[in-house]
Amino acid sequence: MIPDPALALAPAGSRSRAPDEGRQNLVLVTGPSGAGRTTAINVLEDLGFEVIDNLPLSLLPRLLEGPPLSHPLALGLDVRNRDFTTDALIDAIDRLAQRPELALQVLYLDCDEDVLVQRYSETRRRHPLAPADSPAAGIARERELLVPVRARADELLDSSGLSPHDLRAEIERWFAPPEGRTLAVTLHSFSYKRGLPRGLDLVIDCRFLRNPHWEPELRPLDGRDAAVDAHVAGDPRFDDFFTSMCDFLIPLLPAYHAEGKTHLSIGFGCTGGQHRSVAVTERLAKALAKEGWQVSKRHRELERRAGTGSPTTVRGQVA
Repeated sequence: MIPDPALALAPAGSRSRAPDEGRQNLVLVTGPSGAGRTTAINVLEDLGFEVIDNLPLSLLPRLLEGPPLSHPLALGLDVRNRDFTTDALIDAIDRLAQRPELALQVLYLDCDEDVLVQRYSETRRRHPLAPADSPAAGIARERELLVPVRARADELLDSSGLSPHDLRAEIERWFAPPEGRTLAVTLHSFSYKRGLPRGLDLVIDCRFLRNPHWEPELRPLDGRDAAVDAHVAGDPRFDDFFTSMCDFLIPLLPAYHAEGKTHLSIGFGCTGGQHRSVAVTERLAKALAKEGWQVSKRHRELERRAGTGSPTTVRGQVA
């Protein structure tokens, strides 16, 4: 069942089908350019898949001749393939689905059109369907071209609000074997003025804490600064709040991991996303890393102002 396209992620219970004994496991990875297909292919390769990107459709039958391999296959297919047409891809999916020796999944990476335009603007790359035109024109053509393919997907993942790190975690959640799964925790700071980040599992409102914005010397700083951190932590309610939060979260992580969850996203919001939410995110990242958890921090508003989208990862230690 394909999730509602308005959702950033498939439902929490969605899982990739388990490998089938005696059958060749095959994942076809497709979707519009810029939606994260390359990232997905790289993650699958790290998970032990044999990966072939941009394989001409006409070579698919020859590739799958012979007995099943001892490892799964992942094939990247998109409009750059020299013999690509929508009908040819749909026909290939139909033929593969009818072969009893194959366990086929079609993974479709989707993304909002405005986000794709922004990504192309940031990378300054030409769109493969509009090399002499604007990326927006190529994006619109490609999305229309892929509508029938999207409808045939077994797994649909909307990457619109996901960083490469978050996308990797979702692919691992679906395709990693149970014994290879670990729990990665992402902590997000954000401004309520710009809405909640997509894909959060838990949200904690930090707006009750003392606001450094009203201190002129602290206003231009952010929650990573020691003076701002001290001001926030100096709120009489902070110690009870932070201790209770750690007492609540730390016992939950092993339970989530035991149930097969590989990624947990926790959001901390304040008015501007600069002081209180950042300070709490930084402190909790250190506390969880001290407990041995892999933690990534994302300060959305700070990253936006700096023009980056790269999280900081802390693996079992304080960075």
